[in-house]
Amino acid sequence: MSTTRADRLTWTRNDALVAVGAAAVDLTGFGFDTQFEGAALEVTAGALVVAAGLSLVARRRHPVATLAVVMVLGVAVNLTATVSPHFGLAPAVALYSVAVARRSAVVAVAALLTAPLSSLGQGGLPFEPGFGVLSNVAATLLVVVTGFLVKRRQREMEANRILLADRAVAEERRRIARELHDIVAHHITTMQLMAGGARANLAHDPEAAREALVTLEGSGRMALAEMRQLLDVLRAGDEPETVPPAPQPGAGDLDRIVAESRLAGMETEFTVRGTVRPLPPTVGLTAFRVVQEALTNARKHAGDARAHVRLTYRPDEVTVEVSDDGPGSGSGTGAAPVRPPGRGGYGLIGMRERVALQGGTLEAAPLDAGGFRVAARLPVAPGAGAPEGEEARR
Repeated sequence: MSTTRADRLTWTRNDALVAVGAAAVDLTGFGFDTQFEGAALEVTAGALVVAAGLSLVARRRHPVATLAVVMVLGVAVNLTATVSPHFGLAPAVALYSVAVARRSAVVAVAALLTAPLSSLGQGGLPFEPGFGVLSNVAATLLVVVTGFLVKRRQREMEANRILLADRAVAEERRRIARELHDIVAHHITTMQLMAGGARANLAHDPEAAREALVTLEGSGRMALAEMRQLLDVLRAGDEPETVPPAPQPGAGDLDRIVAESRLAGMETEFTVRGTVRPLPPTVGLTAFRVVQEALTNARKHAGDARAHVRLTYRPDEVTVEVSDDGPGSGSGTGAAPVRPPGRGGYGLIGMRERVALQGGTLEAAPLDAGGFRVAARLPVAPGAGAPEGEEARR
């Protein structure tokens, strides 16, 4: 993208403050040197000192050109004034800007030219030998080393910022993947079972088939709504939001998920123990997803088993437990798939990650008497809860 003349000449307030400050410091130092050596204050030399300082307004966009202007004006001051040459603040700031903004080769050339040019003497002599030359060389080296260290620090900070941004993006992708897995696995399983029930009852019990189709329609509508809410996160910034997104489910929505499990053909009991109180949104969402995933797995792997959901409120934590009695324990007679051994698939992995993010623990293992049990413990600080009005809205 091309830049205009106005863009190339743009400078900030900080650039102006640096330029004015450098000009004031160098002019003050020049006046003190003149008084110290008993010479008259030369107006032309003083104007050149001020001009060198004010040229620093362009140091960010044109550091090399700014250094060249400062050095030319400095040489003019050293060759015309009656005071000894010295390394002022203006050449130090200009050289520092080159060291920070340009590559090493350019900085080396700038340093090799800055040291001798700032030491040009008066009265037509090329150099004025003595301590002044050594001090200017030392000052040049100090400015260059400082610029290199600052540039290295800036690069490290930028790399760290990019790394943190990449980690945040990866974490958000994992969260969205877990949400999509929970939504798709639960609702699709429910829709599959309800569709099968509707097909089986279509001939001899049309009313049961109609209820199954109504439940299937509602589950599909809810799945689309939740998936749309998650996909809106990926489209954030593309278009303005006109309607606020629906709130994420929580512990208060467990009745709904249990009712869906019953409609899907699994006998499901729901028990709440302890004093019910509002939970932080992230804790409530985690409890909801754990129950949702556990019931989905029970319907897939335990078939006609009976399930038990227990939600327990304690002073400093909340626990959710979902257990089933295993295939063949319910009223149905159909065989169910055998639960795969091992640590589990993505569902259990997602549940463990969710619970771990809240600082809790998750237990998932088969029962000795048959069946499977999933239990999550989620710490909740006393007094922590959902925002005011959320429970009333539910």
